[in-house]
Amino acid sequence: MASSAPAAQPLVLRQRGLSGPVPADGALELALTAEERTRLRGQRHTRCGRELLLQLPRGGALEPGEWLGATAEAPLVQVQAAAEALIQVRSVDPLPLLQAAYHLGNRHVAMEIHPAELRLLADPVLAHLLEHRGLQVGHLQAPFRPEMGAYGHDH
Repeated sequence: MASSAPAAQPLVLRQRGLSGPVPADGALELALTAEERTRLRGQRHTRCGRELLLQLPRGGALEPGEWLGATAEAPLVQVQAAAEALIQVRSVDPLPLLQAAYHLGNRHVAMEIHPAELRLLADPVLAHLLEHRGLQVGHLQAPFRPEMGAYGHDH
């Protein structure tokens, strides 16, 4: 019988908000969606496939660019915003865009707000509603960084 090599143990991450120089051999990259950045515990995989186990202290959502670590000897892991399917909402007139932000906010829809556009997670019902209001609706794949809630919490 051939023996198989033991599976590598996951890197257990317990520290966040680390700083310092990027390792010469580079850092591990952890691409997470906006929703995944709110969960501080559980199994994840880096872009290169390395298994991670998040056991991070309670606190706010992980921020893109934030550094995570296990021990001084272990490699650092950098959080990145993963690309997601988004709706891009635009209008020539800023008032309909402001009204759309108001109505979406009343529905507790997570939004990324820019000077001339809103971005939200792809949802065909919301896309139809926004088009019906006369707004220009497009679709794109991009990182999603929604506004923090009124009390400093993520949506």
